[in-house]
Amino acid sequence: MLAIRVENLAKTYRQGAVRALDGVSLSVGRGETLGVIGPNGAGKTTLLGCLLGFLRPDSGTVEIEGHAPDDLAVRAATGYLPERLVLDRWMTGAGFLRHHHALSRLAGATRDADCEAALARVGLEPAAGAQRVGRYSRGMLQRLGFAQALLGSPRLLFLDEPISGVDPAGVLLFRRVLAELSQQGVTVVLNSHQLAEVERVCTRVVFVQKGRIESMETVRAGAANARVMRVRISSGAPVTAARLAEIAGAAGATYHEWVAPDARFGVADDAGATRLLAALLGAGVPVVEAVPEEGRLERLFAPPAEAGR
Repeated sequence: MLAIRVENLAKTYRQGAVRALDGVSLSVGRGETLGVIGPNGAGKTTLLGCLLGFLRPDSGTVEIEGHAPDDLAVRAATGYLPERLVLDRWMTGAGFLRHHHALSRLAGATRDADCEAALARVGLEPAAGAQRVGRYSRGMLQRLGFAQALLGSPRLLFLDEPISGVDPAGVLLFRRVLAELSQQGVTVVLNSHQLAEVERVCTRVVFVQKGRIESMETVRAGAANARVMRVRISSGAPVTAARLAEIAGAAGATYHEWVAPDARFGVADDAGATRLLAALLGAGVPVVEAVPEEGRLERLFAPPAEAGR
């Protein structure tokens, strides 16, 4: 089942002088986490605005669960975290959530409990909820905005640079919450320049450039072996793909490919990389070099001459 369907979407500004979107077509399945990446000015924010019903395209269609994006039923099932948060600084964090809980017409009887749970879910203590928003750090503001987006358990979640200014603990929490949402079947569209995080949490990524979708990458969200490691093996060594896959599996790693002299594996962390190398050396594989590989998503930003290397 599709949650989002976009066909031949076009949007211009300045009476057609600036073409922000140029024939974008895209589909997002229910429960999928889609990453949207690209250089500044590529059209990512305009695409998000059209998906949310904030902007009207010049041509093309957008359907969210079979309805127009500004349909009230769609709005009621949507959570949104904008890139630029403009919050009432005089309100407390808890008061801000209660206000939006009421605006969303959620049950008043559970308002306080729902808002307390939302604060806890994003790692904000009750004391932080009692503070005025004007005293919040950038990372706390991002957490509060994320909590607001999660009110009412939305089926659709749109996140624009959600971890900007967030500390490492907040990033880990963000990953955990997104993994929970994925298991619950929530459809997520994530716009971010944090490529490592996009690759880690998304199931599919689209690369937008000059208003067009230039490429699409399928990634494994939450995969245990999310980091790619390139291992160079001495030329002429009697190594087979089957043997490398066997060694990797025994070490808790994932075998990707063997194109002599380089083999590629997926590992979870530094400890996983150490176990893999120990297993390869212990099996007599003559390892010459082992380095983490540049992420696939980073290569999309490289100039054509570099990308083809």
